[in-house]
Amino acid sequence: MSSIDWIVLVTTLIAVICYGVYKSTHEKNLDSYFKSNNSMSWFLILLSIMGTQASAITFLSAPGQAYTDGMRFVQYYFGLPIAMVVLCITFVPIFHKLKVYTAYEYLEQRFDLRTRALTSSLFLISRGLSTGISIYAPSIILSSLLGWNIYLTNIVMGGLLIIYTITGGAKAVAYTQMQQLFIVFVGMFLAGYMVVHLLPDNVGFTDALQVAGKMGKLNIIETKIDITDSHWWKDKYNIWSGLIGGFFLALSYFGTDQSQVGRYLTAKNIKENRMGLLMNGLVKVPMQFLILLIGALVFSFYVFYKSPVFFNQKQLEKVENSVYKNDLITLQTQQDSLNNLSQQQATLLVDAIHSHNEQQTESAKQSLQATEKAKQQTRKQAIALIKQADKTADVNDTNYIFLYFVVHHLPKGLIGLLIAVIFLAAWGSIAAALNSLASSTVIDLYKRMWVPNRTDIHYYIASKWITLFWGLFCIATAMFASQLGSLIEAVNILGSLFYGTMLGIFVVAFYLKNVGSKAVFYAAIMAEAGVITVYVADIVSFLWLNVIGCLLVVFIALCFPKTKVAK
Repeated sequence: MSSIDWIVLVTTLIAVICYGVYKSTHEKNLDSYFKSNNSMSWFLILLSIMGTQASAITFLSAPGQAYTDGMRFVQYYFGLPIAMVVLCITFVPIFHKLKVYTAYEYLEQRFDLRTRALTSSLFLISRGLSTGISIYAPSIILSSLLGWNIYLTNIVMGGLLIIYTITGGAKAVAYTQMQQLFIVFVGMFLAGYMVVHLLPDNVGFTDALQVAGKMGKLNIIETKIDITDSHWWKDKYNIWSGLIGGFFLALSYFGTDQSQVGRYLTAKNIKENRMGLLMNGLVKVPMQFLILLIGALVFSFYVFYKSPVFFNQKQLEKVENSVYKNDLITLQTQQDSLNNLSQQQATLLVDAIHSHNEQQTESAKQSLQATEKAKQQTRKQAIALIKQADKTADVNDTNYIFLYFVVHHLPKGLIGLLIAVIFLAAWGSIAAALNSLASSTVIDLYKRMWVPNRTDIHYYIASKWITLFWGLFCIATAMFASQLGSLIEAVNILGSLFYGTMLGIFVVAFYLKNVGSKAVFYAAIMAEAGVITVYVADIVSFLWLNVIGCLLVVFIALCFPKTKVAK
């Protein structure tokens, strides 16, 4: 990056951090550290919830996901608006009435302490591992820009985040997320504008969409479903997995994951609570659609311009310094030839579209599809070389596609802003996650079970030490994230392994009043074992794991002898 980019990057990051710490300077107790003294408006709740969801993974990996697999990933969010309505009717009034710090406090009142501890532990495991993956995402950027070792970069990124979170608490997280999202939206809008602006003179926005659509990248809704096909259940993104599986995932994420529950527990009142959640349901799908659309536009961009044979340049450098160097040069020459051919074919396709000649359009489309298929074959050969040069190499470059475009094609200054966008998104979501991990550990385990009956200042200080512990745990997890492929998929798969069981516990708590603590406790353990078994056996796609986990808890719990439970 140029010196201008570094100035923009560093200035933006420092300004946002200082503002957040300033807004929380006088907060020195548990209420302020975890709940912001219940002072947040619905607008701040909305921004905090969105900021927690919109991690660096969203802005780094989602465009690459659309580039490689099209926009069908957006179906994953179709169940979210419905889930927000259900949450506002059921979860929110209970949490607000009980004035809880964490979602799991209610479970002790409804069942017993061990059910509360079990659910809290499931959250801590899933969120701790997911946050480690989130730390790895911005580390990719620093590693690429500075040439640092990825493990050293994880330590630097994680260390900065630990200091940032310990210093500010929930209020700093909320206020900085407000600033972060503003910069994020501006940066992503500029990125989308520049993709179109850099296209050839005769190619506009609608032309880029036409090209992406002809190449299958605008596959927003998958309706062709054959339930007799055994592979249907393994289809990650279709209308049914999005509506049903996405609904269960969103309901469990926003209703049982403390990283989200903790955001809306800071609201002034129940009305602000509900407004923040409902607005999130309205805004999230269009936001994710636009982020994926940028990835589809980047695909169109690389149809007209030279694309690398592999987007992770660090892995290519290893091949260049190995005995396979000449083989790589041959593949790059082949890729360049295909790039020139695709540019000519894409130009013919756009001309045919402009002239409304359907026959020429179909012919140009088929030619371009054949060339793109040849590019994929060249990429596969390059990946094989990378594996031969380094058996431990990360051979999935989805997370590097958008970053490559930003660094190699955007003007000075804007590169720094876009890198800042990804950093800010990372810091906002990871800080919120660390804060929620600390709150659940302190409130559900440390204060309730391990070290009870101490002063508020004791628990406040302990919260900072526990935040440090979780920060170090997440850094350790980040060290193993390089082999997980698409990070946005990896995080969602990890959550789906636990969320269904957690949601099932809350469903039983809310709606099955004659099911006792013993039944739900053992049902949850058996359900979690079942979910992991189904995942390992690769029977269904990950979105269905949320449905399976929830239903297993409910059905198994109903098999136990009924118990009269006081309302």
